[in-house]
Amino acid sequence: MDSELIQRISTIIEDACKAETNTFGYGIWSHHILPMISIAQELADRTNAAKKIVTLAVLLHDYAGIKDQELVEEHHIWGAKEAEIILANENLDEEKIEQVKKCILAHRGSVIIEKTTEEEKCVADADAIVHIDQLASLFYLVYGDRGMDVDEGRRWVKDKLTRDWEKMSENGRNMIKKKYDCIMELLEE
Repeated sequence: MDSELIQRISTIIEDACKAETNTFGYGIWSHHILPMISIAQELADRTNAAKKIVTLAVLLHDYAGIKDQELVEEHHIWGAKEAEIILANENLDEEKIEQVKKCILAHRGSVIIEKTTEEEKCVADADAIVHIDQLASLFYLVYGDRGMDVDEGRRWVKDKLTRDWEKMSENGRNMIKKKYDCIMELLEE
């Protein structure tokens, strides 16, 4: 894996996460993207997916929404476009850029896009798994950022995790099933 390229992209994304304009706060870096990298790489090891593609896609998958709050609703589309620009400037092979873009386009749980490669599955699964694994960040989102009441926040988190579970591959589900089952039991009314 090209560690210098990964480091340069990491710096771009972390700097965007530190910016005043990032409405998600630095936690999107520390409690979403960083833990997602190790999850995605473990999934890549299990499925023989290309770690470089997976890692670049994880780094860039939420970039558009981090950079511009108005792009959050379609951040997967805008993120793929941003990734193309950034990776082309890094002189990454066009085929690899396309692979990264497809991973970004297919990562969302609320937008059903068929995942045709192991890399796409790894990124989508890692995105879902990190929500389960970093549950406190979802609670921060609903209670801290969105100011939901207890019941509304619990329902939102439960619905989000259900969507995440439904989008995961069997491999991803096997990786996090025990924790998912425990959390869903706790979120019951």
